[in-house]
Amino acid sequence: NAVAPLFTVGNPVVVWTIILMTYCFVASVMPVWTLLQPRDYINSHQLIVALVLLVGGLIVAGATGQADLMNSAPAIAESPPAGAPPIWPFLFITIACGAISGFHCLVSSGTSSKQVESELDAQYVGYGAMLLEGALAVIVILACCAGVGMGVGEGASRLEGIAAWHTKYDPSGNWAAFGLPQKVGAFVDGGANFINSLGISLEMATGIVAVLVASFAATTLDTATRLQRYVIQELGKSLRFKNSSPLSNKYAATATAVLLGGAMAMIPAPGKDYGTGGLILWPLFGATNQLLAGLAFMVIVFYLWRRNLPIWFAAIPMVIMLIMPAWALCWQLFDGQAGWISGSEPNTLLGTIGVGALCLQFWMVIECLLLLPKVKGQLEQELPPLPAT
Repeated sequence: NAVAPLFTVGNPVVVWTIILMTYCFVASVMPVWTLLQPRDYINSHQLIVALVLLVGGLIVAGATGQADLMNSAPAIAESPPAGAPPIWPFLFITIACGAISGFHCLVSSGTSSKQVESELDAQYVGYGAMLLEGALAVIVILACCAGVGMGVGEGASRLEGIAAWHTKYDPSGNWAAFGLPQKVGAFVDGGANFINSLGISLEMATGIVAVLVASFAATTLDTATRLQRYVIQELGKSLRFKNSSPLSNKYAATATAVLLGGAMAMIPAPGKDYGTGGLILWPLFGATNQLLAGLAFMVIVFYLWRRNLPIWFAAIPMVIMLIMPAWALCWQLFDGQAGWISGSEPNTLLGTIGVGALCLQFWMVIECLLLLPKVKGQLEQELPPLPAT
């Protein structure tokens, strides 16, 4: 109670952004095993409990008839919302986790690799984690359809079935109205309905699912800051001036990452309050994340190729993940009246970043194709051993 006023003065989103960015700075400069690993371990218990409750609630709701698992949402939208993108290729950037995710590729190489006891554990940890996340994706789809169909609202205004689903996804509306809050809210409400079928109050169930969502965001925040610090340090070493660069220092690189991220978070999105800057770049997330996934596959193919190992099993998804996200991003950039570049109201920021991402991807693919014939059978030079401590 004594410190409560500190967090309610002014815009609470701005205050909490400052607190979280300060935490990110501390967490990302400390060794992985000092804070990030134990924080992840504690957080994993929250996620496991929530997943068990969601699966249990789904089974009970389906077995007892509380949830209509077949008819809570239309299988095919005969008249999709105005401005809705085509399912092909947008399916490949809408589902930005699960089977393949660019950000997860960075996490696995930047932090997970530092925590596994043996390389033999990598398949169990990495492949198992993505299978589990794929299962979570299925649960989310069911929660947003059958879960929402179990009911939204209270008392006389409570709606069920298709009517409830239309409160979250109204086909007569405009696609632009389906923002991030509405999408997250559908999962929270639907998941809470599943857990409520276990006898847990709806208010408590809503809180559990909300904590689940916040936990996923929390585990991403400091990890992403650490990864950004790595990237800035590498750029600093590559662009060093007079044989040195302040950005190669982990504290300077972390400060740069935190200040840039904090500044972006603080600015107001159009029509929003301060502290909503993340929504400005949000439309780019799906495509750029999965472009990165395609490039990660390319690195794997390159690694296998130079060792004379089979590559077909990685090359096929590589081609798919290089083409589909680029196709979707081109659609976002040049789609008639809604395109960030060709539209009636161009978005210079998103258009510039989108074109830049496509150019960088094309550049890296060309470099890879030029190098492949030269490196087959030629291994990298071994790094010198680490100094004794």
